[in-house]
Amino acid sequence: MILFQLPTIGDPELCPYIPDEELTYEYFLARDLNEHELNEFLSQGWRKFGYYYFKPRCRDCSRCIPVRVLVEEFKLSKNQKKIMKKGRSISVRFGQLRYSDEIYEIYRDHSASRFGAATERDDFILNFYYKSCPSLQSEYYLDDTLIAVGFLDRGNESLSSVYFIYRSGFDRYSLGTLSILREIAYAADLRLRYYYLGYFVRENHFMAYKVRYRPYEIYSWEQKKWFRGVY
Repeated sequence: MILFQLPTIGDPELCPYIPDEELTYEYFLARDLNEHELNEFLSQGWRKFGYYYFKPRCRDCSRCIPVRVLVEEFKLSKNQKKIMKKGRSISVRFGQLRYSDEIYEIYRDHSASRFGAATERDDFILNFYYKSCPSLQSEYYLDDTLIAVGFLDRGNESLSSVYFIYRSGFDRYSLGTLSILREIAYAADLRLRYYYLGYFVRENHFMAYKVRYRPYEIYSWEQKKWFRGVY
């Protein structure tokens, strides 16, 4: 691992998850992490975009809860089975990070339609194509048309979902859920133990989906241990 900056506590900012709250991150900048180093950080609740690694360090708040699916034990729910059946015509290809203007256009469309947000190409490349650890992407095709892309990191015993984007107009396929199910299956094919989903915040209904993939574990910041999920 090449460390560009030691872990630092950032300035408080408006919390994107809970209204009227502040959020503070601890972060560092690094590249060339190997699979074991990445796995160690994931197991301690860290996340990343590009060279930027971060975890919440809020005063008097620990409601951002890391979640990981137990891959070997994972069982599809009734609704998840329906989504898999509906999406059986969609093929997925896993491979190395591969930037294209088409993928950026999907990101731009996704950001605008989902969040009403403008995007910058340079920021997109910085966040998803500056490779700082073992990384890959998943590409989803319908009738040879690229409709979605996922960005993932791979530890020695885990697969971590970084971000997922898709074209507008394909809501009937529940692509967000389908991508998680396909990526859990891919992690199982690789004989990995965990699939990391990022942070769950109970008070934020947009993040409720992260505890629908069972069984799963949640991380206790206070005890620095993972426990079987109960939400």
